[in-house]
Parts: sequence; structure tokens; C-alpha cells
Amino acid sequence: MRVRTALVAVGVLLMGYAVVGATADPDLKPAGVLLFLAGVLAGHDLVWMVVLLAGGAAVARFVPRRHRPVARAAAISAAALTVVAVPLVLGFGRPPDNPSVLPLPYGRNLAAVLLLVAGAAVAAGLAADRRRRSAAGRGRGRPAAGRGRGRPAADRKQSERPGGGGPPPAGR
Repeated sequence: MRVRTALVAVGVLLMGYAVVGATADPDLKPAGVLLFLAGVLAGHDLVWMVVLLAGGAAVARFVPRRHRPVARAAAISAAALTVVAVPLVLGFGRPPDNPSVLPLPYGRNLAAVLLLVAGAAVAAGLAADRRRRSAAGRGRGRPAAGRGRGRPAADRKQSERPGGGGPPPAGR
């Protein structure tokens, strides 16, 4: 809780610093700033969140439950990387007379990074499956017969019964 409070305090201080710095600028156009902030808010809530929720629904529908956390992390990472790289891939800001402004093959590089993200997600899913199989093979995945949840409730000690240690069953 202290870390959260400290982060909120630092965020408020930084926002205050930005507001003071912006109001000290003689070329500030408040209408332009408000328009920009409204556009960012609309872009976030109407575009980014809708895409993120639709992607999460697709992951929930098509990916097995045990792989969903990894698939969601990979999808969010890929989406964020793509959003950042799209202006470079499309060449926004590249003047035709100066090829050194954006000299790299950004489309190919984005594809390589997205393949790395997908490969890491597949590797993490396979590692989780391998851990699950080895744990089940050693008997850690299921309770042993005659202990814990494997026995009927009437045969369990009070401390083992669901809900704590209520009164013992009738007849004992």
C-alpha cells in the first residue's frame, strides 16, 4: 500500500510540474491542449480498450484455460509493439529527399519482434505443460487415496472438513 501511495504522489507531482510548465509557455493554446486530451481519451476508450477487450474475448474462446495468461500477455505485448511501430513501418515523417531519416526495414523488424513474442509465448506454454505433467506424474497433481479430499467427509478429522472444524457427524 505504501508503494502505491508513493507512486500516486510522484504521479501527481509530475502532472503538477507539467501543468505549471505548460501554463508558463506563452505560446500555449488551451483549446488545442483540450482537443488533444479529448482525442487521447477517445482513442484510448473507444479504440484501444475495445480492441483489447475483443482480443481478450477471442483468447478466452479459442485458447485452453491453462494457456490463457500467457496468450493474453503475448497478445497485449504484440498489440503495444505494433501500435508503437506502425508510424515507422508506414514511414510517417520520412522526407523523400533524405533516405537517412528512417533508414531501417521497420516492417521486417516488426515481424521479427512479433515472431519472438509468439515464440516466447509458445515456449512458456510448453514449459507450463511440462511442469504440469511432471507434477502429475509424481502424484502432486492429485491427492493421494485415503488422505485429505480423497476420503469421505465422515472419515475426516474435524480440522480436515470443509468449513473448518464444525461438530462431528451424527453417530460418532
